[in-house]
Amino acid sequence: MKVVVMFAAAALVVGMPVMADSDGQALAQKNACMSCHGVDKKIVGPAYKEVAAKYKGDKGAAARLAAKVKAGGKGVWGEIPMPPNPQVKDEDLKKIVHWILGL
Repeated sequence: MKVVVMFAAAALVVGMPVMADSDGQALAQKNACMSCHGVDKKIVGPAYKEVAAKYKGDKGAAARLAAKVKAGGKGVWGEIPMPPNPQVKDEDLKKIVHWILGL
């Protein structure tokens, strides 16, 4: 019985990041991020996989990207500006950025 409980607990822990990642994607869709960004392809802004590759291993990337989404920006990925998104809640923004960087 203890073994079954341990396996069930391990499955829940292993599944948690997947749930968090799917939450990030759902929040990106809900907040219209996917109107300008694709997961695998550029739309108006860069593909999220390109963003993840660019910032791989950068420990400060999550905070900088969250700030960039809130304030908007221009120049990192070209001349088309990203509009500010102050309506996105900070906790949702953390989940979205975590999902992007995990791609």
